[in-house]
Amino acid sequence: MEENRIEEENKPEEAAEEQPMPESVEVIGVQFRVSGKVYYFAPGDVQYAANTYAVVETARGQEYGRVAMANTVVPGSEVVPPLRKALRPATENDTRRHEENARKEQEAFAICAEQIARHGLEMKLLDAEYTFDNSKLLFYFSAEGRVDFRELVKDLASIFRTRIDLRQVGIRDETKMIGGLGVCGRPFCCSTFLPDFAHVTIKMAKEQNLSLNSTKISGGCGRLMCCLRFEHETYEEAVRQMPRNGSAVKTPDGEGTVVETQPLARLVRVRMADDPTKIRCWALEELGDKPAARRVPADPEKIWEGKPQGEQKKQNPQKSAPAEEQKGPQNERKKARLPRRHRGKQRGSQQDKKTQEK
Repeated sequence: MEENRIEEENKPEEAAEEQPMPESVEVIGVQFRVSGKVYYFAPGDVQYAANTYAVVETARGQEYGRVAMANTVVPGSEVVPPLRKALRPATENDTRRHEENARKEQEAFAICAEQIARHGLEMKLLDAEYTFDNSKLLFYFSAEGRVDFRELVKDLASIFRTRIDLRQVGIRDETKMIGGLGVCGRPFCCSTFLPDFAHVTIKMAKEQNLSLNSTKISGGCGRLMCCLRFEHETYEEAVRQMPRNGSAVKTPDGEGTVVETQPLARLVRVRMADDPTKIRCWALEELGDKPAARRVPADPEKIWEGKPQGEQKKQNPQKSAPAEEQKGPQNERKKARLPRRHRGKQRGSQQDKKTQEK
């Protein structure tokens, strides 16, 4: 949604304007919304400090934003041409104008909500936004399907006397704009610090040993929680350092078999070899100095399968016998069996032979 909101800010308008970027470029990073995407601009000869404000040139005109990254040299491959200019550091007049726009946006939101109700449109208004120079007024909304708002746009243009732009957003962008509290009790990650929506899969929940109940791993938007994605690398690194379930380990009290691990807490639950009914919890650092040895699978006969070792079922010697010893006439007949569609013909020919012999 941020890419749509800034209207291809760093994309070329015409092919003629595209020029190859140098190997390194000095840029500043500007953010237009809290937890929004950071866009690159050319600072020129001005030094911008982080957490200050600046007026920059975008595809839709001048914009007021926060400097999220001070003057920095980045590789040219990271910059999307054309690289637009940062016009100036924000002055007191610019700040007052931005605050006035914020006040006008609240009024515009209320008026637009009344017009939507008057037209009887099934759409949920989310936000209103003025451009810095008041040349355009944008309204963001969500709806289950397509909405014909042409008459609404005409009425809004006659009221505000400026260009009106209505933009429909998805359920994830709606949650990001409204905000709220997640199941963890903290504000939504997307509305506080995540600039983009990364791809999240159910495999990430499995690798983090989470319940696959959709109500427990879904966020306020009804999709898989964003934290499954940005915490995944931490879990992968923690799991890589842990012994596998069923592997043999050495503890201060003797050898045992791993039955459970807690990667983030770096704890390992071990079933002791001398007493299969005894399970103890050890810190990863207490299991020795050779993590590679702990990852070797234990002997299958020693792996606990829910019962003490003495009560485990013994393998059937017939089943464990080599395949060569099990060969016999019965197996030979199986090899000679024909497909089902030919069996009837074979039986008929055998009966004919018997009648001829008689």
